[in-house]
Amino acid sequence: MAPAPITPEYRLLAELEAAFDRLIERLEVLVSTHAQAPGATWAMDQEDAGADWLRRALLDFWYQDGQDGRATRSHVGLVAADEALMAGVREANAAKADFAALLRRIRADAADLIPELKAVLPFRHPALHDHLRGQGLARLHLKQCWRAVPLAEAPLARVRLAWYRSGRSIKRLTVREAQELLLDLDQEAPHVRIQQRQLAGIPDGEPLARVQDQAPLMRANLFYREPLPDGRGRRALNVALPLFVPSPDGRLPDHNIPPASPPASRTRALRSDARLESEPFLPSLRIYRYRDA
Repeated sequence: MAPAPITPEYRLLAELEAAFDRLIERLEVLVSTHAQAPGATWAMDQEDAGADWLRRALLDFWYQDGQDGRATRSHVGLVAADEALMAGVREANAAKADFAALLRRIRADAADLIPELKAVLPFRHPALHDHLRGQGLARLHLKQCWRAVPLAEAPLARVRLAWYRSGRSIKRLTVREAQELLLDLDQEAPHVRIQQRQLAGIPDGEPLARVQDQAPLMRANLFYREPLPDGRGRRALNVALPLFVPSPDGRLPDHNIPPASPPASRTRALRSDARLESEPFLPSLRIYRYRDA
């Protein structure tokens, strides 16, 4: 009997499994490189920012029970890195970029594979799977796999860390677009039917707004010892993972210690918020009507 033909979907899954293996391997090498010649480290809200902390931070790929699927966990810290360690970060980020590119292909061409790969990938690395079971964690969090490890391009004079709240993302929608979003929900659910009737009762030309609260982020402001070739003397970037800083002497640059938790509320509301009604028109989709002018 002739062997079954290899389908495009199977080939994509095999490519992703190989990319996941490379990603894990590059991160393990990165952690090992740091352990062999450790420079100074600092981690927010951690007394011991050693090799175990770094490995947990870089290999935190899992959803916790009850975790919002849109949210990712942060591991804010600083790592003084020599040339070998910086090269390791770049190689790990290249593996993450390859993994992300394959995921985009799968989402576009074979989205039905996503649940399968979330179940299959952890078993390829027994140590990771044992950690998954032992810690009571849930399924694989793909975004936490491919998010890049932040690094500074050149030695720094200082780093200033601060929580940043961007408030809300407000996207303008048409009634037709809102109808299409409602069709993706359970059509038998009473609350969905109520919202369908509400939407049918407004003019087709009325604009609507979909509101998404943005999670607070840690922002790092980097101040270089010397201007970069393009003339820049500073840079700002979000840091959800440890920031690797070039440091030939193994020391960290001057840095502040931000609060362990973000501020309880936004310090400034977006002006567009005031144009929306106070209560959502379609609660299941976070869609609001605009106030009368």
